[in-house]
Amino acid sequence: MWELYENLINAIPVKLQVKECLIGLHWTLIRSRAIGLAHTPFDRSPAHGGVSPVAGIGERILGMSVRKLASFVKSWNPYEATLGLAAINSALNSPEQVERLTGRPVAAQPQVSVFVHYADMVRGKKVAVIGHFPDLDELGRICELAILERNPGEGDLPDPAGEYVLPSQDYIFITATALLNKTLPRLLELGRNAKSTFLVGPSTPLAPALFGHGIQTLAGTVVLDQDSVRQAVQEGAARTVFDHGARMVKVSREEWEQNA
Repeated sequence: MWELYENLINAIPVKLQVKECLIGLHWTLIRSRAIGLAHTPFDRSPAHGGVSPVAGIGERILGMSVRKLASFVKSWNPYEATLGLAAINSALNSPEQVERLTGRPVAAQPQVSVFVHYADMVRGKKVAVIGHFPDLDELGRICELAILERNPGEGDLPDPAGEYVLPSQDYIFITATALLNKTLPRLLELGRNAKSTFLVGPSTPLAPALFGHGIQTLAGTVVLDQDSVRQAVQEGAARTVFDHGARMVKVSREEWEQNA
């Protein structure tokens, strides 16, 4: 079950070091080769480390090996796992990486959500979304939509419903936070019959290794203006980071294979 995680960790250069760590209200930021973002957890319960996000790391993060910090993505402490995912993204989610994988500049990437971008593809199909994202009301009007959510709202299905729902879906969109709560490997196994599976959200690593685990498209984030994004994170910005130097990017397995 850990193979997917080990592939992400091993993709990071051994000598790469952490240059900056910032834990904001909505985003955790790690800077090394690029700036990597991951959603800061909201759980402040003692069972998850209380208010101390680095209980098990045991050393200063600044100057730490990025690969070592990335290994904490396997931690069951959500703060430590978030730092690990942000570290992975700091090594992999660079403009150069996107251009290498897609064969086109980041500036050419359309700035619309993955649900809007692929609306014509999923029209009339059975679609499951893991995580209650914005823009889903419109999606629900054009397809047979099932939304699975850990804290379900009106119309959502609870997590366990995935065992019954995912095997019959045409398209599946999975939030990258499934990496943090360790549900991603099982979700991919359940959805292996889907026509296409997407890993989506700002925390998504742009890692070709994920294509080998049944994911066809990665929809994540690249930071172009580091100073502006850093300030936005410091000031508690949520989605407005996309107004301050962060860009939505999409990388398909097909593009990667064409440019490998």
